[in-house]
Amino acid sequence: MKSVSATLWGVALAAAALFAAPARAEPAMPVPPAMASLARAIAAELVMHCPLADADDAGAFESCRAALDDGGALRSALPEVMLWGREDQPRAASLVRARFTELAPELWARLYAPLFMFNGNHEVEWVPGENQFVIRLEAAFRNRLAPGQFPTPFWHDRREWSAYQNTNGLLLWVQPQTGRIHVAQFTDRAGTPLLQAVQPVARAFDGQWLWTDAGGRTQPAVTSLAVNASGGNPYRPAVDRQFRDLALQLREAQCSSCHVPSNPAGSRRLVLLSTPAHAAGEIDRVIRLVRDGGRGHTLSAEDRQWLLQSAEAFRDTVRAARAWESAANGDRAAPRAGTEPAASLRLSSALSPH
Repeated sequence: MKSVSATLWGVALAAAALFAAPARAEPAMPVPPAMASLARAIAAELVMHCPLADADDAGAFESCRAALDDGGALRSALPEVMLWGREDQPRAASLVRARFTELAPELWARLYAPLFMFNGNHEVEWVPGENQFVIRLEAAFRNRLAPGQFPTPFWHDRREWSAYQNTNGLLLWVQPQTGRIHVAQFTDRAGTPLLQAVQPVARAFDGQWLWTDAGGRTQPAVTSLAVNASGGNPYRPAVDRQFRDLALQLREAQCSSCHVPSNPAGSRRLVLLSTPAHAAGEIDRVIRLVRDGGRGHTLSAEDRQWLLQSAEAFRDTVRAARAWESAANGDRAAPRAGTEPAASLRLSSALSPH
């Protein structure tokens, strides 16, 4: 199925000039066959690996995670950096003005997408105001999983948690210039009914993005790189230890005051560093920013030195752990998506609060 995205690339480039023209009051643009084929492949893949199940079925969740982490049509259609968030504006509102979290594609595929279940129903349309296609998938949310199965405590924001729990659709925005999904949104405003009855879960947020459960385990468990590594991976202890060192240096440099899910600075393109998995996804940008002097952050020479040292140690160990996993699994990992820049959305390139 990975060849579908490549096929779409050529067709979409030929159609880009036509579709990028200013919108006029005329019949809807036809969906190119390759675009429709990509949508069908993704929908089929999701209903195969992540079908409807009880919202507290941890086994179904883990099965979905493993499948989406192992490549496929969806994974191969993701970009170098993707934007994730909820549809909280009227449909006519521009995506450029919406707020999103920037995520590494493998992080979204492993921790966010598996939280949803699908029935295979979907539609594709061209949205002139965005100069993009959108794949609308009927979806439901696994709201009754254990708290540690969510990558961040979504219930820190009551409106966001309510929208997650009542999700009835997932939107995948595809740019014709790249043939990739640069934006993904969940919504409780889709035109279709809920796929199954929702039993709401009320959760209280205690202000902690990471916490320790009764068994002494760090939560959310899904964000622990040690937990996601094989039992025989010799780098597991070092990854955990070095993230703790990095987190301490991030606090000292006041990075942790902005790069958390509550988004206190109101950034429209939020970068998270609050868990091992999120930090690993952004560690190269952290290092690049610190080396460049810390755009938007004033660091002393000593703080910069210690932050850079801990960031590089964490990066090197994460790379070593991943290389070990790849070798142990026979190099099953999907290739990274291409690095084509977004055409109609500007991706931030700095870890700044605005």
